Amino acid sequence: MSDSRAIAAGVIAALAASLSACGPQRIRTPEVPGADLILLLPDSRGGTTGRSVVSNASGTVELDSAREYTWVSANQPPTAVRDMSESDIRRLFGDVLSALPPPAQHFTLHFRFESDELTDESRRLFADIMRAVGKRPAPEVAVTGHTDTTGTLPGNFELGLKRAQMVRNLLVTAGLSDSYIEVFSHGEGDPLVPTTDEALEPRNRRVEITIR
Repeated sequence: MSDSRAIAAGVIAALAASLSACGPQRIRTPEVPGADLILLLPDSRGGTTGRSVVSNASGTVELDSAREYTWVSANQPPTAVRDMSESDIRRLFGDVLSALPPPAQHFTLHFRFESDELTDESRRLFADIMRAVGKRPAPEVAVTGHTDTTGTLPGNFELGLKRAQMVRNLLVTAGLSDSYIEVFSHGEGDPLVPTTDEALEPRNRRVEITIR
């Protein structure tokens, strides 16, 4: 499965009461007790839907569109794939979906050549970053430094780390607890724009911030 969420509803007995209490439904319970409901939903971060292959010893089906589902039970092939309505999804899985953490947010800050000084445009992003952090009661913030390919591998690792630490210090100065922040460096090892060695590429001189 890629870039998607598959929800296993668990034992059918956990859902039977909900289904029977709401009158006629599009979803029918399987004849075999102990079946699981597998539902494919879009990725919460990007809204894309991947695919999920559901199989057991008796058969295989493929879910490849949002809101498709199948029932799976022992000694029976998965049921034919069907679409679940949005109202059924909210009724059956509303509590589960509302309890999921919000998707991670990503920010990219750029630096001047051979420097740990941010560009003016990147400095202006700090207000947005702090607003995103403030929406989470216990944020986890990963700060990862990157460089272009000019210089040596060890030197670029240290420069990436220096850039990440500088951004961490700015976040702490802005009011974020240091305990929420982790600092990493990829040096020149993970370029945003692949280049030859010793290439000046401003887009690779960056710090990436991931907020969860």
